[in-house]
Amino acid sequence: MQRLKCVTTEAILLMLSFAASSQTPALTPASTTPSSTTAAAPPPAAPSALPTPSITGPLTGLPPAMLDAGPFGKIAVNGLFDGVGMWTGNYTTGDNAANAALGNGQIFIQKTDGWFQFYLQAGAYNIPALGTPFLATDKTMTDLYGPVPVGFVKLQAGKNTSFLVGALPTLIGAEYTFTFENMNIDRGLLWNQENAVNRGVQVNQTMGKFTASLSWNDGFYSNRYSWMTGSLTYANGPHALAFVAGGNMAQTAVQTYATPVQNNSSIYNVIYTYNKGNWIIQPYWQYTSVPTDAKIGVVKGATTDGAAILVSRALGKGFSLPFRFEYIGSSGSVAQNSVNLMYGPGSAATSFTLTPTYQHAGFFVRGDLAYVHASSVAPGYGFGRSGMSQSEPRAMAEFGFLLGNNVVEEVKKN
Repeated sequence: MQRLKCVTTEAILLMLSFAASSQTPALTPASTTPSSTTAAAPPPAAPSALPTPSITGPLTGLPPAMLDAGPFGKIAVNGLFDGVGMWTGNYTTGDNAANAALGNGQIFIQKTDGWFQFYLQAGAYNIPALGTPFLATDKTMTDLYGPVPVGFVKLQAGKNTSFLVGALPTLIGAEYTFTFENMNIDRGLLWNQENAVNRGVQVNQTMGKFTASLSWNDGFYSNRYSWMTGSLTYANGPHALAFVAGGNMAQTAVQTYATPVQNNSSIYNVIYTYNKGNWIIQPYWQYTSVPTDAKIGVVKGATTDGAAILVSRALGKGFSLPFRFEYIGSSGSVAQNSVNLMYGPGSAATSFTLTPTYQHAGFFVRGDLAYVHASSVAPGYGFGRSGMSQSEPRAMAEFGFLLGNNVVEEVKKN
């Protein structure tokens, strides 16, 4: 089984307009590896850059508006507002060839200094993913993480040690959850096997060029606190190498849209990142395993083994060209009654995604041209209304505004 992972414009503008006009440096790509809430986030952001939400690139966040919150000190406020449109060929039953929706209407409020810090992300979001049907924005919020998908308290216990408690971005995988954070609009095939938001606790530790994080959480948003995840990253200049692992220490029968059978899996990543000049290059490998457990309905377990490479090249004058290639295969067979992790037991898939991007100040527009081809598809689990097609082309557009201190300045002018 695969899973996808309203604030209005006026609401965002109103909240931003209350902020003072002092500026801090713009958001930088704080990480191109797992969750930005870890110290394991290469390349390291400048000390004054906001750590969350992370934006891999090529999109670049704007300087935040700063709010004097009295005893809480300075509070940074950012946001974004964008729309998405999608055309899908060989769409499945219940989907449509053409879809459009509010992509994001979110606001980010955070305190990033002192021993007590916090992060709050609130609003509407849509999380399109390759090879899966489109889900309306209101349904996405209802079936996944609600109107406050990410929010946590951070206790800075020392210069190199911190503790986080709340709804946290996962440590797993190379792609983030929300569209604006990534090179491509659609999430990829490997991402479909990963969790996205965990509720739990996390400790981060920096040790020279090494950074490590360990989290106890509820995995695929299961509300069963039996998952452990960890990451270890070595960063040196533009190079970073991350090892990530996680798994369910106890099997759980609960299954919802946000909590698929993969909640019972273990997941392993090796992620290399090169980020310098006009280039971001990120190849990574992923292995997952859902074990046999008849008590929770898994008659025969299965695994997935996949690899991907993500590349972004800045072309100048606000233009850039990201590209993603993926391959993932699963074990098992229909005859063995193996658990289905993709397009039927034993299926495999390849994807290509090209995302021409343009950004000028806060405005951005970009488009995905994507193609997924599946093999060894089980009847009814493929593409098309018959569930028998092996391929699905997709074209997608996203356009909108990254918001920050630019809104405050515009309000002052008017």
